Amino acid sequence: MFGTGLEMKERRSPSQLEACWKEKDMVSGRICDAMVVIMRTSGCCWAKTGGCSMCGYRQASLVTVTEDDLNMQIDEALSKYNGEPFVKIYTSGSFLDEKEIPLSVRQRVLKEFSGCERILVESRPEFVKEETVAALPKTTTVALGLESSDPDVLSTSINKGFTPEDSRRAGMLIKEAGLTVRTYLLLKPPFLTESSAIEDTVASAVFADEFSDEISVNPLNVQRGTYAERLWRAGELRPPWIWSLAEVMRRLSGRVNARLISSPSGGGTARGVHNCGKCDREMLDGIERFSFSQDPKDLEVECECKDGWQTYLESERILGTAADLDRGFGNDLAIGSAKDGGIRR
Repeated sequence: MFGTGLEMKERRSPSQLEACWKEKDMVSGRICDAMVVIMRTSGCCWAKTGGCSMCGYRQASLVTVTEDDLNMQIDEALSKYNGEPFVKIYTSGSFLDEKEIPLSVRQRVLKEFSGCERILVESRPEFVKEETVAALPKTTTVALGLESSDPDVLSTSINKGFTPEDSRRAGMLIKEAGLTVRTYLLLKPPFLTESSAIEDTVASAVFADEFSDEISVNPLNVQRGTYAERLWRAGELRPPWIWSLAEVMRRLSGRVNARLISSPSGGGTARGVHNCGKCDREMLDGIERFSFSQDPKDLEVECECKDGWQTYLESERILGTAADLDRGFGNDLAIGSAKDGGIRR
């Protein structure tokens, strides 16, 4: 018998990493190996007051994590490090929040990986301060979760807790310090129709281009224990189509100076960005190739479901709803299977 989420969380060791793996990314214009480290921390400060509507990362946090635990996690990361030129350090919230990552731990991470050509950390904008940024090595990329440049989307759909201008201020400060910025955008937050989500992400990328070296488009992935999951189970939300993601990339190609990337979580599943199922893998592979090449030709895929996507866009516009139309029109089997995460497409 499976334990509850709370029981499973209590059994996890605070001295162990949440996850660690290797993947491909870019350094100085070339494709290279990167190590990804997910640290288990006490959690995001914003999540403790409610958090974002789509974020389930609070599941990866433990209030009992101590500074000693964090140092043991660094030891674990070092044992798995094999000289990758790019290291990404993620937490449940903000690497620059000293209540989540004490200054001594931050300094140790930066020292231990000082030989890397590039290191990436994430932060909310309120922790990006002049003195903090000045102490970071010039090889640092700071990732900012802008999500949307529309203040109403940020406050109502996402409950982000800051404004687009807050992210712009932080991004400009990082750039002025000689560091690089990766900006995250959320494709299709709750309550947005597919077509309005496309427009919002395109407009947000144009806004972010001024202070971003890279723009990462993250399609909504329905994470457990979130408000977005509640809407999804009720049939009031459908994760975006891969066609929509490709459309965003195609429309932004050549329009922004930042490198456009996307590595969708849950791609090809009911909870993540998906099409009909038959073309999902081919399209996701094309998105990955585009993230390195920036060549729109990599986005060219043919499938009969593209007509269904276009019909979906038009139907949403006519009906004025962001509900999952496939599930709404008599798809009882799909609704019944939502409880185990398997929605028929």
